Amino acid sequence: MTDTSTARPRSGRLPRSARKAQLLEVALEVFVEQGYHAASMDEIAERAGVSKPVLYQHFPGKLDLYLALLESSCDTVVAGVREALASTTDNRRRVRATIELWYDYVAGQGAAFRLVFESDLTNDPAVRAQLDRVTAESAAAIAEVIGEDTGLAEDAAHLLAVGLVGLGHVSARNWLDTRSSVSREDAVQLIAGLAWRGIGGFPKPSSPDPT
Repeated sequence: MTDTSTARPRSGRLPRSARKAQLLEVALEVFVEQGYHAASMDEIAERAGVSKPVLYQHFPGKLDLYLALLESSCDTVVAGVREALASTTDNRRRVRATIELWYDYVAGQGAAFRLVFESDLTNDPAVRAQLDRVTAESAAAIAEVIGEDTGLAEDAAHLLAVGLVGLGHVSARNWLDTRSSVSREDAVQLIAGLAWRGIGGFPKPSSPDPT
């Protein structure tokens, strides 16, 4: 006989969008806990309280589910960068808001953060494309502001933007992974100060003399 003492009750009917969101939430837990290769659709369905056919109605396979989850997480990061840039017209505050985004993301969205930056499936072209998109789209948004405010050539502005993205997410990851004694607030202050001392050295071009 099968031991059903730990079996989870089946979920009731949900609208398709709500069910998809629920499945993604559960899948995130499983993928982060076990990694892509060890995770199984059986366990995801069981944790979600649905049958496997229901899970497959939404996601034809494990890779499809993983990519949907990865795309959602990447969208969250890129949208956050854009919101940080749009939050103020003061460039020093923009730098801080962007750095703060990375620290808030790794501290508050630890599971999703590990899915994006510590995937064990980076050799898959579709996965790699999503991971690269985080840097590319974040840098593109930052480069646009740099170009407008400094008059630098597009490639130069892009290179600086990529550097700022790396500074933000690499330092935030290290801060989290090493369980640094530096508080989140102090870490943001330190890294934002470092970034501003660099990017702030590129002044706005002078306005043409109206005469």
